[in-house]
Amino acid sequence: MKYLLSIVFLISFQSISAQVFEVVPIETFDDDKRINLVILSEGYQESELDKFIIDATDFTNDLFSQSPFSEYSNYFNVYAIKIPSNESGADHPGTSIYPQESSITPQVPIKTVDTYFNATFDAWGYHRYLYYGIDYADSASAEAKINSVLASNFPTYDQALILVNSTEYGGTGGEFPIASRGSINGINANEISIHELGHSLFNLKDEYVSLNTVYFNEAINMTQESDPSLIKWKNWLNTNGVGLYPYHNTLDGNTWYRPHKFCKMNNLSYPFCPVCKEGIIEKIHELVSPIDTFTPTSNTLDNSTFPINFHLELIEPNPNTLKRNWTLNTLDFATDVDDVSVLETDLNSGVNTLTVVINDETSLIRVDNHDTFHVYTVTWTIDNTLGFEDINSKINNYNISMFPNPSNNIVNFKLESSSDAIMKVDIISLDGKIIKTISISNYQTHQVDISNLSQGIYLTNFYTNNTFIASKKLVKK
Repeated sequence: MKYLLSIVFLISFQSISAQVFEVVPIETFDDDKRINLVILSEGYQESELDKFIIDATDFTNDLFSQSPFSEYSNYFNVYAIKIPSNESGADHPGTSIYPQESSITPQVPIKTVDTYFNATFDAWGYHRYLYYGIDYADSASAEAKINSVLASNFPTYDQALILVNSTEYGGTGGEFPIASRGSINGINANEISIHELGHSLFNLKDEYVSLNTVYFNEAINMTQESDPSLIKWKNWLNTNGVGLYPYHNTLDGNTWYRPHKFCKMNNLSYPFCPVCKEGIIEKIHELVSPIDTFTPTSNTLDNSTFPINFHLELIEPNPNTLKRNWTLNTLDFATDVDDVSVLETDLNSGVNTLTVVINDETSLIRVDNHDTFHVYTVTWTIDNTLGFEDINSKINNYNISMFPNPSNNIVNFKLESSSDAIMKVDIISLDGKIIKTISISNYQTHQVDISNLSQGIYLTNFYTNNTFIASKKLVKK
């Protein structure tokens, strides 16, 4: 999933001189099949750009040392763009009022420095707020320069962030997280950028108890729902510290809830809570397929080439939690291997179908009672006719949603897929009896009435082209 700058932005850059800078790979795989993080230097003079690469590497190591990024580091590329500034550091106008400048210890010298993006402490009156500009009006031109640099040097970025060459602790978020190289009370400013990535790339909300109610809305880790069977993180409730915690004691804030008391989206000194980890992994799967490459693609083979070898190259989490189920003509063929061989005796005369279904069974995602899950398939069609094997291959991604779950009356099914195939869903009792069978089409929501079912647990099995691809529990209240 790549974020290409729009034509509108590109036209607006015509008034800005496009500059080409050195782009340095920090951690790279395949640009087209990974999430591309791009780190921009700010306040580093030409002679300090090697130090910037060290700092960018340090940030990358910090990011991938923390769960769930440590498990899914293979899903990311990281690049650094060496942008020289005329002077080192960042502006400090001495205008903060929260807290008062006089309370900052040690005192920070008031100064103005000439940097590429005009990084400035004291933004909006807060000393630790380090931003590209002192306010929104001042930051508009800096933001245009950021977009211009990305358009000219790495337009296929997914997320960009800025490292500032200052030992004073500070940073902020927004479209482009920005942080210094300082630390305070044992917390490195890298933590600011990691927290802010939770917002800008993964759609997480702040969990501050004092959060202004203007920011409240339904999100992965924020809700007004108080019914334990319906809250977004019901699959984690009452485990690993996950609960239902009000933001405020005031009337407005008391109607909004967060999932955890101790989470990086609340306080930088904590790891991400289970709910936020799950949300990050869900977004990773939304952006990147775990299928890197596969063979064969499409070709024609002579009979003498038996056995026919099929190979998967997957983007593996660490540890590898990808489940692989192979079927040949809808019958089980192999499990949890990346290579299979098909013999001539395995094939029927005519058209045969070999399919491998891949899904992530990490314990960091609790699929049961969770709305959405992701499944990926590669299908080879083998035409075993007239003495030759004609092989055609196709890759498909499926995002399947089933909600609400549990439910009293209505369950909604939604399919988003790269395939136009109709998906069949069987609702099955625990004794193996098929209760209902429905068909769901791509990008449509299908409602199913389960009001006549007895209370209890049912299985929902999902099939495409008669091939089983997934199963999920359905709870009838």
